[in-house]
Amino acid sequence: MTDLLSDEELARAQLWLVRHGETEWSASGRHTSHTDVPLTARGRALAAELRERLAGVEFDLVLSSPLGRARETCRLAGFGSRAEVTADLREWDYGSGEGLTTAQIRETSPGWTVWTHDLPGGEPGVEVGARADRVIARARAAGGRTLAFSHGHMSRVIGARWIDLLVPDGARLRLDTAAVSVLGWERDTPVLHRWNDTGPLPP
Repeated sequence: MTDLLSDEELARAQLWLVRHGETEWSASGRHTSHTDVPLTARGRALAAELRERLAGVEFDLVLSSPLGRARETCRLAGFGSRAEVTADLREWDYGSGEGLTTAQIRETSPGWTVWTHDLPGGEPGVEVGARADRVIARARAAGGRTLAFSHGHMSRVIGARWIDLLVPDGARLRLDTAAVSVLGWERDTPVLHRWNDTGPLPP
């Protein structure tokens, strides 16, 4: 991917990714794309803790997936009034795998993973990657810090694409609910400053 930013602007442009809080389906390993499963009590508590964890960090742009679990996490974290909803941050569409665990999907599709196998009605990885690239381009063009509330697999794709890896390489980037990841630069090289962070964050 190419950028029209100066070296100084590239050094400033960061993308802070937040995965939504826990839902019943995420806790049980059921694949959740378009089904709007609400946050659990634990999920709401962890989302609320993000307000303190992100306190003191200034953001130039705040984005959110349109799905309720991401928007609720964004609201509880204190950014609901600022967030711009973008469909590019919605979760990977699992098609016929919606609501199923990996073990259940493998009963009819042996060896299945979202990174390697398509399912009927599902979203091809190349399309997910294109959405991730648009989010990244938006954040880089904005400069400064962008905060984005999204989902597990989508955020992992964004992480991989930020450092110029392929969509399937997101398989190597584990991501827990309510975790914060910071994507930035070392000179002119895109890097992962933090990944899957669930503790206190520096300003």
